[in-house]
Amino acid sequence: MWKENRIFAADMSRILAIDYGKKRTGLAVTDTLQLIANGLTTVATVDLFPFIKDYVAKEPVERIVVGLPKQMNNEASENMKRIEPFVNTLKKQLPTIPVEYVDERFTSVLAHRTMLDAGLKKQARQNKALVDEISATIILQSYLETKRSFLSPL
Repeated sequence: MWKENRIFAADMSRILAIDYGKKRTGLAVTDTLQLIANGLTTVATVDLFPFIKDYVAKEPVERIVVGLPKQMNNEASENMKRIEPFVNTLKKQLPTIPVEYVDERFTSVLAHRTMLDAGLKKQARQNKALVDEISATIILQSYLETKRSFLSPL
């Protein structure tokens, strides 16, 4: 009976977050229990599909969340014209993994704030690849918090 109530980490899968950019794309991933968002890496956008395919071949990924770029007036930003074709191709190449959008407004601002709060020197804060990875982590953390608040009892 006690076996039925145990959580087996090996049976759990990750959630992958993508902060898609024209040149670079930041990636973050959860632990297998989907409790903590961690920065994974930043890859050149031209290398993104091979990277993702390789990653999901090695790690169980339950879902992919992609930052949805919106302007303050809630309209799609300029980058949306690149993200939609990317997401459509992603869904075709990995049809068994659901893909969701997550509002990414303020993630770059929050990433810079996080870097300041962490005491990173100016040169490190100017590392755009690090900003993209932290932005993906913030997107993923936001998704996890939304999911938890939706699932938790009132």
